[in-house]
Amino acid sequence: MLSTQVAAGRLVKVRRGVYIAATAVPDDDAGMHLLRARAEQVVHPSAVISHASAAIVWSLPTPGFAEWHDAPPAVTLPSDEGAKSLHGPVVHHVGTLPRGHVTHDDGYAVTTVARTAVDLAVGLQLPQALVLLDGAARRIIEQLVERPRSEYYANPRLVRAAVDLLRDASTAHRSATLASHVALTTPCRESAAESLSAGHFHEAGLPTPLYQHPIRTRTGTYFPDFYWPDHQLIGECDGALKYTDPAVLVKEKVREDSLREVGNRFVRWLGGEIMGRPLSVVDRVTRALGL
Repeated sequence: MLSTQVAAGRLVKVRRGVYIAATAVPDDDAGMHLLRARAEQVVHPSAVISHASAAIVWSLPTPGFAEWHDAPPAVTLPSDEGAKSLHGPVVHHVGTLPRGHVTHDDGYAVTTVARTAVDLAVGLQLPQALVLLDGAARRIIEQLVERPRSEYYANPRLVRAAVDLLRDASTAHRSATLASHVALTTPCRESAAESLSAGHFHEAGLPTPLYQHPIRTRTGTYFPDFYWPDHQLIGECDGALKYTDPAVLVKEKVREDSLREVGNRFVRWLGGEIMGRPLSVVDRVTRALGL
């Protein structure tokens, strides 16, 4: 009967023993990735969606050029239900997950935002780890409030709560660096490129800037990506859109002129630069700081 339904195009085989109605098959790569991870849970009811698959659930930023759905689906199984496998159509991680590190999404067990982030951040260099940890801290804060607002990402109480959850999740790993990386988590950094930049600046020994610090001007209050007040230097990590949309260009020109009028200087770099040529960005900022 199943073979007949598959041949007729009414059912689609997801994996051995798991089928889905053709009308319910996702039309995007991320959706297909999660479908395969959830199919694994049908066969292994104790499995928990984790790692790259959980990152898709929580919309965590990626620390590189690849997307999370480019990796195989991943689940974590109890040690008595399977062997660890890092290859094949689905990656199996084996280990005991504390109850507080597991939640549910659409009825499917998945590692929490904090546990997902530290699972993926362990073993990474600081810049890449901060992409995950900053992004996770933002998601945690969004879960703690009814309607997220930009100022919440700098709220000391909310930031402390997010970092505490990341710190608790990090105890699941034996890592010489993860705890120090978690301590540098700053959710008010608004993009993966800003987190990467902050990590590279820290590794280079540059002075720690203020992030999204309010600066009042005659045309309004602005919040630069990076601000070194002792040097009156603003650092801006720009996206490509800023240079292709005329309206954005005009708005940015007014903003920069206003910030310069109150005595500030600027240093700019592109998100693609900090990803592909971080040393050149660090050198540019170092010279702008006069170091």
